Parts: sequence; structure tokens; C-alpha cells
Amino acid sequence: MIDHARDLDSVREATERLLSAAAALDNASVTGPSRLPGWSRGHVLAHIARNADALVNVLAGRPMYASAEARDADIERDAPRPPAVQLADVRDSAAAFQAEGDRPADWSRTVELRNGVTDTAARVPFRRLVEVELHHVDLGIGYELEDLPEDFVRREIEFLADRFTGHKNLPSIALTDDTGRSWTTGGGADGGSVQVTGPAADIVGWLAGRRDGAALKTTGGALPALPPL
Repeated sequence: MIDHARDLDSVREATERLLSAAAALDNASVTGPSRLPGWSRGHVLAHIARNADALVNVLAGRPMYASAEARDADIERDAPRPPAVQLADVRDSAAAFQAEGDRPADWSRTVELRNGVTDTAARVPFRRLVEVELHHVDLGIGYELEDLPEDFVRREIEFLADRFTGHKNLPSIALTDDTGRSWTTGGGADGGSVQVTGPAADIVGWLAGRRDGAALKTTGGALPALPPL
């Protein structure tokens, strides 16, 4: 069951972890490469801030972004800023998101995200949590997939497994982590099924495009190539 209030608390905690870690960044490290191809750490921080603004728009019933081009331009504009400005922006935009989330609202309503995607308002805080947690890892400053909270990892695997369920280019995939928890996904392509096992951190990393799946074991076929998120 989605608990938006609990997720808002988790977003607050995850944001503070990120800000505390990023406080050690200097000008050189902010402009250095992140783990996302073509993006510096400044790009990642700028995206985190602008995503908070965008999700405020979503909760307020406005378009998430003016356009895809405007989204990209805003990130490029903000990426070169010095660390203090970047962190202040992340903190201020996060506070604005929390304030919007604290407003009395119908959390069962349907909201629209990018590219016509819709969801319930109650899931927006979890979507923000995904942005903060995974992009903290993307910064490459010592926070790894193995450091993600266990409950978050479980829920993100569930979320991504559901996202890929029925995809026309994927066979049926059974996922099992090293504690025995299991999920299914894919199933839209003809053919057999593939069983994938490994640590939960590697499963979520593979599903989220952060790891190549080399640490995962498969039976029934090779590890399928996942479509982009």
C-alpha cells in the first residue's frame, strides 16, 4: 500500500544524506564526470533540483515541464554553477517539494507526468525518492547501490519489474534475490523464460540501468537486454 506521508519523510531523509555527502564537493569535483554518460556531477545536481520543481508542478496540476527542450536547457544552464549554489538550489527546491507535499490534497487523484504518463498523486513522493536515491549513487561520491535502504530497493525492484511487465521485446523473466524474494517481469516476447538471481543491489542496478548485470546468474538463457527507461 502506498503511504505518501511515509514516502515524504523518506525523501526528506534521503535528501539530507545527499546534501551532507555532497557538501565535500569542490569546484573541480562538481565539474568532474558523474556516473551518467555525458553528465558532470553538476548536471546531476541540477537535474535533482529541477526535478523537484517539476514534481511540484505535477502535484499542483501544472505540466511537469514546459517542454523536453526546456527541461534539457535548464539542466545545461545550471550544471556549471559552483558547489555552494548547487547545494542551496537542491535544498531550496527540495523544501518547496516538501511544502507542496504537506498541503491538504486528494492523494488518490490522477496526475500527469512526462510524455503522457499518468499515476496517482500518492506515488509522486516515491518517484521523487527514486530520483534522490539513484542520483546520489550517480554522483559517484561514495554512496553505492549497496548503501540504499533495503525497503527502497525492494520497492524499486517491484516498480521497475511492473514497468517492464509485458514488454514486447522481453521474454518472461523471474527475478530472485539472495534472500529469496522474487519478482516477475517481461513476458511480451515469444519464447521461454529466464531465471535471474543475485544480490538485490545488482538486480535493482540492472533494472535501473546502473549496472550491466555481470554479477547476476541466469538459467534458461542469457541475461536479456532491457529497453531504456
